[in-house]
Amino acid sequence: MRPAGVLVAGERLERILAALSAGSGREVSTRQLCETAAGVLGVDGTGVMLMSGDVAYGSLCTTNDVSELIEELQYSLGEGPCVDAYNYDRVIAEPDLADPATVRWAAFGPPALQVGVRAVFAFPLRVGAVRLGALDLYMDRPGHLSDDQHADALVMADVVASWVLDAQARAPVGSVAAALDAEAEFHLVAHNAAGMVSAQLGVNVTEAMLRLRAYAFSHGRSLASVAEDVVARRLRLK
Repeated sequence: MRPAGVLVAGERLERILAALSAGSGREVSTRQLCETAAGVLGVDGTGVMLMSGDVAYGSLCTTNDVSELIEELQYSLGEGPCVDAYNYDRVIAEPDLADPATVRWAAFGPPALQVGVRAVFAFPLRVGAVRLGALDLYMDRPGHLSDDQHADALVMADVVASWVLDAQARAPVGSVAAALDAEAEFHLVAHNAAGMVSAQLGVNVTEAMLRLRAYAFSHGRSLASVAEDVVARRLRLK
């Protein structure tokens, strides 16, 4: 007999699916995914980052300006909880960005703290052996997730991953599903710039993206502005 109040995975899934469909007679949107995650998990904000190989596509959804900034920072800097959750295929937890046991994100941490983020958590998105990205959670106070929050987040990550695969399966070959692209920030100009740098320097796309990020960071610029200059041929990396 399980203790009173302890939910099994099936019950958690039913509760999350019910929250997703509440008050909506149409298909679930990406914004609903993030907003439901924040509500069910009781955190201050959430975001979803999609990735493939070593390359981040960008943010699928966010709940507010702070979570949008967190996703943008991780994409531009190439570091942060979502990046680590995807790369290491495990849950990443930092209960206090202001006083971490180990400093992991020298570039990501300070600006995240500056906008009021104190704790961050990321859960890998995967279906079987297929890795898709990560679900990102943040709180404006330091602290760990409770056991219930952690268990709910694992189920929520599975729901998001399944939704992404299902949406993309209905898209024409070689294109991004409209449901994925509707509210996403996929930074296509950065991917185009990485392709150009890859061809110009004879390096792979992953290395090209690293060079773009390094240039942007060292010159105090955003990745997007550097990418736009590369695509417009106003800038050529060496």
